[in-house]
Amino acid sequence: MDLTVIQAAIPKFVAGFKLTLWMSFTGILGSLIVGLLCSLVQYFKVPIISKIFTGYVELARNTPLLIQLFFLYYAFPVIGWKMSAETCGFVGLTFLGGSYMAEAFSGGFAGIAPNQIDAGKAIGMNQFQLARYVVFPQGLSLSVPALAANVIFLIKETSIFSVIAIPELTNTALDLIGIYYRSNEYLLMLVIAYAIILIPLSIILTILERRVRYGSFGN
Repeated sequence: MDLTVIQAAIPKFVAGFKLTLWMSFTGILGSLIVGLLCSLVQYFKVPIISKIFTGYVELARNTPLLIQLFFLYYAFPVIGWKMSAETCGFVGLTFLGGSYMAEAFSGGFAGIAPNQIDAGKAIGMNQFQLARYVVFPQGLSLSVPALAANVIFLIKETSIFSVIAIPELTNTALDLIGIYYRSNEYLLMLVIAYAIILIPLSIILTILERRVRYGSFGN
């Protein structure tokens, strides 16, 4: 283990670290938006659209991110739709993550007592008001454990971006190994970089889950 090799590679790993964080953040944010929209449409059984979203969820959940990225990066240009590698990564992560987030939200919404919905309808709430004041607040708290697990999962999935040459952490490590043949040093740096991201995040999400579970959120 040569510390000078590690020191020389730090700037490249810092750049990869920042890109991994940025793509994780944007992809997870997009996934949450898509997932929430899909789950609400499915919960209220909006005609036609709910079936389309159900088909999307099944397709996204049952195809690997690797195949989705290949399709976006190599197949779409054939029909004239060319995207940058970073855009493909964002779209792919959002496409996959949206389906998992939709299932997480749906699980939370399914836990809402039917009498809560009936009470809302009884006082004249429309679908939008039910979603805003009844379904979303209660369903969100019930969805937190599954959402937290999905966040961790999606961050780890960014390592697959290396197949379309996005210079995130895994791609950075593989490139350096290919050039300098120092696997031990670069793989150690890769593990440490992901640990710096995931361990604190896991602790924060665990605390959040506990606060939601025991009803002390916001205290």
